[in-house]
Amino acid sequence: MAASATASPSPITPNKSLKSSASPLPKVHSFNAATTTSDQLVHALKLAGGVIIRNFLSTEDTSQIEADVRPHLDADQPWKGDFFPPETRRACGLVGKSRTFAEKIVGNGLWLGVCDSLLSSTNVHNWTGEKNETSTSLPQLNNTIVFSIAPGARNQALHRDDAIHHRDYPAVSEHVFGRDAGIGLFVAGKKATRANGATRFIPGSHLWNYAEGPPKEEQTFYAEMNPGDAFMVLSACFHGGSANTTVDEERLVYSTFFTRGWMRQEENQYLANDIEEIKKLPEWLQERVGYGLSRPFLGWVNLSNPMLVLHPRSEKYGDLW
Repeated sequence: MAASATASPSPITPNKSLKSSASPLPKVHSFNAATTTSDQLVHALKLAGGVIIRNFLSTEDTSQIEADVRPHLDADQPWKGDFFPPETRRACGLVGKSRTFAEKIVGNGLWLGVCDSLLSSTNVHNWTGEKNETSTSLPQLNNTIVFSIAPGARNQALHRDDAIHHRDYPAVSEHVFGRDAGIGLFVAGKKATRANGATRFIPGSHLWNYAEGPPKEEQTFYAEMNPGDAFMVLSACFHGGSANTTVDEERLVYSTFFTRGWMRQEENQYLANDIEEIKKLPEWLQERVGYGLSRPFLGWVNLSNPMLVLHPRSEKYGDLW
């Protein structure tokens, strides 16, 4: 996991007025993965709701993931409905299909540092008789999707991904810890431009009243990236895939979201992935996929830590607190 910043990020100078679509849109910052820290990324996310990270993944890793998932993209059929344009192809259940995706994207240190900072929950006061038990629930994997957007695809409708967890908030003047249900990570498998369908989002929309709408296209920022670059976005921000207006360019993006450990996962990881493939992953990553406890006690199997299903002879998974 990435080390914490040696110095605190620049202090936020709050505008105490409640934020809305009429407020000035905040700047979207860009960082280099080799020199930034998760603390700096968290600070940028609090302000704008989204941030660009250059050189997040190596050329070798992006190529390996494409090789792993291309057969699944080719086998996909058009979405039956309006949410995805028919030119879009998807591959899911990726921690069981690509070891590189699992370890280099889902398990990336910078990414986990951001998720742990914003999505961890600590239960400080939990009295059981005379004893107070403190437990921390760490974030878990929410979904994994590779998107291939071909020429001719229209704009995906702008939406908030935290709708799946029934979030509905009033406006705030600045980021409030605990408001976030999830965070998304989009890694460019190929060059992503406004013309070929780069993810667009509305900076600052994570602070607005959820009753305010609909979102306005003229306020969107396009996350244009080179292969291996990444875009992180809070689930509370309006965002969507964009139209591919090119003649011959594929927009290829590797996507994953994390959510709080005590929330239901959007993608059912236990049915989406072959358990034998999960057993090949590092144990710390198996826990993040959802085979670990959300402490205290949430997710047990036969009143035991679910990791014992994968490692029945292990002696280190006894504590449920």
